[in-house]
Amino acid sequence: MITGYGRALWGVAAVLIYPSADPRESAVVWRFDDAGRFSPWPGGYLDRTEAPVTAPQSSGGHVDPEQHGGTTSGTTDGSPTASKPRWGFGAFFLAEAVFVLVSVGLAALFGDFGEGGWVGPVFVLVLMAPTVLAGLVAVAATVVRGNGPVRDFGLRWRRSDVRIGLLIGFAGLVLSTVASSLWTRWVGTERANSAVGSLLEDVRLPPLLAVVIFLHVWLIAPVCEELLYRGLLWGAMERLRFNQLTVFLLTTAIFAIGHFEPARTLLLIVIAVPIGLARLVTGRLTASVVAHQVNNFLPALGLLLMSLGMLPA
Repeated sequence: MITGYGRALWGVAAVLIYPSADPRESAVVWRFDDAGRFSPWPGGYLDRTEAPVTAPQSSGGHVDPEQHGGTTSGTTDGSPTASKPRWGFGAFFLAEAVFVLVSVGLAALFGDFGEGGWVGPVFVLVLMAPTVLAGLVAVAATVVRGNGPVRDFGLRWRRSDVRIGLLIGFAGLVLSTVASSLWTRWVGTERANSAVGSLLEDVRLPPLLAVVIFLHVWLIAPVCEELLYRGLLWGAMERLRFNQLTVFLLTTAIFAIGHFEPARTLLLIVIAVPIGLARLVTGRLTASVVAHQVNNFLPALGLLLMSLGMLPA
């Protein structure tokens, strides 16, 4: 456990200590490989579709595009090569627009929840549909104009990424719990409550729907949000040669603002920092998804108990 935390901390330190003066060479050049070793990646700033000369190789001796998230040409086994992604900020803005328009449209269609307009499955639809559809748009953008989320975002199962995500996620959970407690004391309970928590106040849902909301907030929403903010947005900034630290800071801020909860924006920035660090350290989306899911577990559990009437609002 200590070794894992040490690797994560060293990863963050290396990202901050080793930036280059040249924006084109300011990518994270230290990455965790499949064996969990933290080592430099030569070649400076690289698109996820550009493989460095000395990138990790498979047993066949050619560069492994799945391992680096990049492209190769002339592989010895004839495996298909990845093309340079053609998605960018436009894809992110499209996905964000889908989220906003679906949210507003469903709210207008079904009326105000406080007036009893949203009940049962309709409430679950209104809560889940905007986030899920925006996530699907993000995936579609990488499929239609790129190589899919696995190659473009590095969204694949790696034990090293999951381990880093869990470690940073648990650390972030502690940070978020402390920050939320302090924030509640500062601004009061009403202003500190999340939008979903406010909607569920004094509402009792059937157990099945309560569990669906729990699973959405805990597991599904983090995946969709990571596809948008640390997938599309992060990748678009990388392709324009933004400094990695700048990418981390901007995506963290935009992630917080994108929740459209002005009273909680500062708190959301604090919550988003560990999640972004997981993406920064590994260079792939899997770790940030896991960290985000760990961070969302306690809030999701609280919503479950509250919607079942087992916890006061």
